[in-house]
Amino acid sequence: MEWGTLVATLGGGLIAIAGTVLADRLRTRQEHRRGLQARRRDVYTEFIAAAGAAHTELRRLAQNPAGAGDLEEASRAALTDARIYEVRERLFIDASARVAGTGQAMFERLRALRKAVAAGAGISAPAFHDVYHPYLDAVWAYREAVRDELEGRVLAPADFGWAAWDGRERCPHCADRGTDTAAGQR
Repeated sequence: MEWGTLVATLGGGLIAIAGTVLADRLRTRQEHRRGLQARRRDVYTEFIAAAGAAHTELRRLAQNPAGAGDLEEASRAALTDARIYEVRERLFIDASARVAGTGQAMFERLRALRKAVAAGAGISAPAFHDVYHPYLDAVWAYREAVRDELEGRVLAPADFGWAAWDGRERCPHCADRGTDTAAGQR
């Protein structure tokens, strides 16, 4: 047997094995990236939905504070029942740093809204709107961060015909107070 043939055969076999291992590693990485992207999309959506459910309940409590009984307990239950705490933990595990940061900022604004409602701020009270509009601004900042990460396309208030995300310009309560809409712009 010739040594040249044996070396060429072994060399070809090693190249084939190395190519197969490399292709398998690349496929595994790609599947991991797709899985992470899918998990992120799910938790990003779940987080905004949980915040929306809590927000809806807080607005309901602010519209009829007398019907709620203990506003402190009811406002806390609004966040707990919406599962915002649980989903927030999942957000911290799977989210990118930017989305986790904007999600935390939105969560803090939601908690400020909860505290105002717990203190008895009604839907038309200045105390409600002082925390409500920054919350809306934080919601849109979160949406922008998610869209930028997942799709590379962000929205602007002008896409909706608005001057700012915080909604003050469209709020009849804030318009009556003469609130400066420029204060809420980012």
